[in-house]
Amino acid sequence: MPEKTLGRSDAKSRRRERLLEAAASLFAKHGFNGVSMEDLGAAVGVSGPAVYRHFSSKQAVLAELLIGVSTALLEGGEVETERAPRGELALRALIEFHVDFALRHPDVIRVHDRDRSALSTGDAHTVRRLQRRYVELWVTVLEGLRPDTDTAELRARAHAAFGLMNSTPYAVGRSSSADSARLRSLLELMSYAALTV
Repeated sequence: MPEKTLGRSDAKSRRRERLLEAAASLFAKHGFNGVSMEDLGAAVGVSGPAVYRHFSSKQAVLAELLIGVSTALLEGGEVETERAPRGELALRALIEFHVDFALRHPDVIRVHDRDRSALSTGDAHTVRRLQRRYVELWVTVLEGLRPDTDTAELRARAHAAFGLMNSTPYAVGRSSSADSARLRSLLELMSYAALTV
């Protein structure tokens, strides 16, 4: 591939990433319905019509954002459990991974909580499928630690822990790095307790 073409491709890919970052921030602040394609373009220094070179619609932006985050969580969780496939080490690795994600992406969590109903039926199904697989990854690890516990209860524990870890949009503000470290430790401790008590 010619160098010039590769450079243009890289620039397009970077612009797409910037649009998704801007979408997460704007949707979190104003809601999906409160943001226009022109707003998205302005956030990254392009016109509204230029956004259509990257996404066919605002709904397509939301879909890529939420499918992307669900995919990243599943793939990251799989990596963590491959490194520590069973026992307490695997559970702690999953907790640390998810807390880190939640602290770095509070806007995406807020968008997911509030705006996922704006997804098309097919995209909503894809998000749910990816999320179910992610939950089952946790359940498998928990079954290794609590083999006598009902699977439905382990699934409920996983969802409870996600609620704790995904509270970051409401807990993360303009905090210092020391505050962030304390919040990270608190979320990890509380999530571990919810999963193992």
